[in-house]
Amino acid sequence: MFPGVSAIPTRRIPAVATLLALLALTACAVGPGHPAHARQVTAAQPTPPAQPTPSASPSPTAKPAFKSLAWYVSQVPTFPEAPPPQPVPLPTTGSVPFWHRLPTDQKVAFITIDDGGLARPPGVIEFIWEARIPVTMFLNSPAAEEHTDYFRQIEAVGGVVENHTITHTSLAGRSYDYQKQEICGAADRLEGLFGKRPTLFRPPFGEHDSTTLQAAHDCGAKAVFHWTETVHEGKVRYQTPEKVVQPGDVLLMHFRPALMDDLLAALKAIHRAGLTPALLEQYVR
Repeated sequence: MFPGVSAIPTRRIPAVATLLALLALTACAVGPGHPAHARQVTAAQPTPPAQPTPSASPSPTAKPAFKSLAWYVSQVPTFPEAPPPQPVPLPTTGSVPFWHRLPTDQKVAFITIDDGGLARPPGVIEFIWEARIPVTMFLNSPAAEEHTDYFRQIEAVGGVVENHTITHTSLAGRSYDYQKQEICGAADRLEGLFGKRPTLFRPPFGEHDSTTLQAAHDCGAKAVFHWTETVHEGKVRYQTPEKVVQPGDVLLMHFRPALMDDLLAALKAIHRAGLTPALLEQYVR
C-alpha cells in the first residue's frame, strides 16, 4: 500500500458514478484515504470524491480491454507499506538545497509530473484515484491558469501542485531580478489558484545556478529538485549508473499523451526495486 494510506481497496472496474464525481470536482481539498491527505489546505474543504458504487461483478474469465482504465489499474503492482515519513532536515539559513534525489534511506521513491500545457489525458485523474498514486505536479503558471479545473481534480485525488516558473525559460546565468520574477510570479499565481503556496521548485530543464537557489529561497521554496530517472512513452530512462530506482529517487515525466503509460512504467520500476511510491511533500517539511 502507499504511504499515508491505511488500507488499499481491492482494485475494481470503476462505475460511471466515479467519473462523473471526479469531473464535477473543482475544489482543492484532499479527502481521507489518499496519499496526500495529511497536508494542510487553507481553503474550506468540500466533500471529497465519493467512493464508487460497485457495479455488477464481471465474468471470472473476462479481461479488461487493453489500455482501458480497468486494464491500467489491473497492471499496478501491490506495494509494501511505506514506513512513516522521516522528513529530511533543511538548512535554516542561506539558499535552498538542490537535490537530484532526496537524501533518505527510507524505501520510497517519488513520482513528479512537469509543465501542464501540452496534454492532459482525462483518464489520468481516475487512474491516480483508483491506483492511489501520490504525485507532485511542477506546473507552469499559465498552464495552471488555463486548465485549473483539471489540476484541481488531480489535487483532490492525491496530487500536490508545485512551482515550475512562468515562461519555462532556462534560468542559469540570468539576473537575480529576472529569476525572482519567474519563480515568485509563478508561486503567487499558483497560490491564488490552489490556495497553497508552493514550497518546492524545479527549474526548467534542470538548469540553475547559485542565483536560482537564492531566488527560490526568497520566494518561499524549501528545496529545488532535479531528477534521477525520466519516463517517456512508457520507458524509464536512468540517469545514474545503477540502472535501478534507489531510495529517495525522483522520477520525472510530463503531461503528455502517454502519461498513463509513464505512470504505470514508473510504478513497475519502483516495485522492482523493492520500494514504495510516496508523496514528496511529506519528506520535505
